Amino acid sequence: MNSFKHHTKEEKMQAFGRLLDVQDRLRNECPWDRKQTNESLRPNTIEEVYELCDALMKCDDKEICKELGDVMEHVVFYALLGEEKESFDITDVCDKLRHKLMFRHSFIDWTGWEGDPKSELAEAPIDSSEVEMTWEQMKQKEKDGNKTVLSGVPAALPSLIKAYRIQDKARNVGFDWKHKEDVWDKVREELGELEVELNKEDVENSTRELGDFIFSIINAARLYHLNPDNALELTNQKFINRFGYVESKCKEMGKDLKDLTLEDMDKLWNEAKNFDR
Repeated sequence: MNSFKHHTKEEKMQAFGRLLDVQDRLRNECPWDRKQTNESLRPNTIEEVYELCDALMKCDDKEICKELGDVMEHVVFYALLGEEKESFDITDVCDKLRHKLMFRHSFIDWTGWEGDPKSELAEAPIDSSEVEMTWEQMKQKEKDGNKTVLSGVPAALPSLIKAYRIQDKARNVGFDWKHKEDVWDKVREELGELEVELNKEDVENSTRELGDFIFSIINAARLYHLNPDNALELTNQKFINRFGYVESKCKEMGKDLKDLTLEDMDKLWNEAKNFDR
């Protein structure tokens, strides 16, 4: 039976207040918390975000709830560090986010709301793609917004995700293929250029062409509304599961993986594929 309980806005605010109280006390009384800085917390933050991503991929609601809490704790901690430096606090974080959301959604009438952007009501977008295009235009108008279209892509993003975001941001200002089917000519062109350099055994140029080929594949995925990072992770998990099957069967036979021929491994691999189906 689902034991989920809907909480009132007041209950949510009280819960968040209790979290702030706990974080304040930890900062004062816990030796580990006392010594933390932005720099020391950063690696842990990255790890927590990836753990959340793992839970999201597995659609594990219990783990998603837990990992969201871990990420939120880092948000609260960074805000506390900002408060100690008298730079900003969690109120400023929430207000900046609220103002940004209201400003970028100018097609919604915020009249009477605190922080009303007082902007002229824009025409309502017809779909989510139009919303994204509107966002890019609004970012250029913000006081502390992105100075260029691609400056909003974090440098530290993993390369595959960064490539997708770069392409998506360019699309939002009209830089895209007119017909998605045309992308396959580019994919084939980049594959051909990669094969030429590989045949020359030119490592430096082959690396560049491999990057161009991967970039074109990511572009194709985007045009067909597929998430390449999610797709690759599904394949990673599929390979791990199938390879794990091969390893376990090998142990059952009392053999080491190195003792198996390629034909033996292929046979076990095909068995694993049948289990997937």
